[in-house]
Amino acid sequence: MENRIRILIADDEPDILEILRLLLEGEGYEVTAAADGREAVQKADASVDLYILDIHMPVMSGFAAAMEIRRKFLAPVLFLTAYSGEADKAMGFAAGADDYVVKPFSNRELLLRVRSLLRRYKEYGARNISASSQEKKEIVYKDLVLDLESQSVKKEGMVIVLTSTEFRILKLLLTHRKKIYSADSLYSSVWEEDGAVGDGAIMAHIKNLRKKLGDSSRNPQYIRTAWGKGYYVD
Repeated sequence: MENRIRILIADDEPDILEILRLLLEGEGYEVTAAADGREAVQKADASVDLYILDIHMPVMSGFAAAMEIRRKFLAPVLFLTAYSGEADKAMGFAAGADDYVVKPFSNRELLLRVRSLLRRYKEYGARNISASSQEKKEIVYKDLVLDLESQSVKKEGMVIVLTSTEFRILKLLLTHRKKIYSADSLYSSVWEEDGAVGDGAIMAHIKNLRKKLGDSSRNPQYIRTAWGKGYYVD
């Protein structure tokens, strides 16, 4: 029981909160429920493996809650939203989301998203922890050192903490230098799923990475833009 995956869910609609709790507990997950974003932030801790947050909640929105949670914890964030517009998704990714589910959603769709996020988050960490001593543990690029175990970056000795998705994007670009990735190819490579997430959502992730790295979109030192094509690292 101690190794059960823990999921924190937040929604201001009691019926949806109860449905989510029953659905996830039926799959064997340990569930912690919150009635709004503020309560979700208060209940967030290092033992949580996944956050499922409704966007439009009183007291504190899902966007604001995700930003607060992201300051301390790296577990993936899945947003629930009634809107499917690309601008809303871009805002969510900018707040630290890893994926989206649009209401109304089927139980199957939600569980597929949950399993996918948990698999990427858990398996990636396991590969790094069990890596052989001969495997390269760092990627060095200019003044950046990408640590494959802690999923963080050091720039001039200062640690920059990235979300799981941000780390995977940067690692992909650094390990395939000069290869241009379109929004769709980044999605299929990082999310490991077919489909399109939208240019705005990918742009939000790239913007977050550049901000954390102290990079400039007009004169980038790390992540470059091939206009009309995608992103790459020299």
